[in-house]
Amino acid sequence: MAASAAASYATALADVAKSNSTLDATSNDVEKIERFFTQPEVLDFFINPTIGTEKKRQVLDEIIASSNLLPHTANFLNILVDANRIDLIREILKEFEIVYNKITNTELAVVSSVVTLESQHLAQIAKQVQKLTGAKNVRLKTVIDPSLVAGFTIRYGDSGSKLIDMSVKKQLEEIAAQLDLGDIKLGV
Repeated sequence: MAASAAASYATALADVAKSNSTLDATSNDVEKIERFFTQPEVLDFFINPTIGTEKKRQVLDEIIASSNLLPHTANFLNILVDANRIDLIREILKEFEIVYNKITNTELAVVSSVVTLESQHLAQIAKQVQKLTGAKNVRLKTVIDPSLVAGFTIRYGDSGSKLIDMSVKKQLEEIAAQLDLGDIKLGV
């Protein structure tokens, strides 16, 4: 039920943004909100039943002011606090990204690497993902993953169902499999 509620809230926010022609700006707001609510202490504060709605609204007003959120995004957050549904915020933000990507024909790709990739490399990756998927737009999220040893991986498609693995870790695993060294674990 929480998943369907999150999807409903996300769709409602996207509908308002689309009708106001502020879909991209609202997506930027969602990214700002996500940065706040990935901090465990922020989410814990808002879902704490012993803290009153008025105090939550005061803190929310500070977040809204410091983030320069659009009026409808700010109103949306206030509705979630008033309805005691702020506990769904992370799921709502994920669902919003899915709805946004569908509306704008955008493919999300998660690029994992050992080091931060240069912007020209990310542009090449985005271009390749665009060719593979036929999407009008590509959004890249980058993740640092030291376990890859070197190289990178790209996850894209529905829920990251497709994987391009250009990591040294995978190459070492393939060599170990060819040499029948299945018991050996690579300590990275």
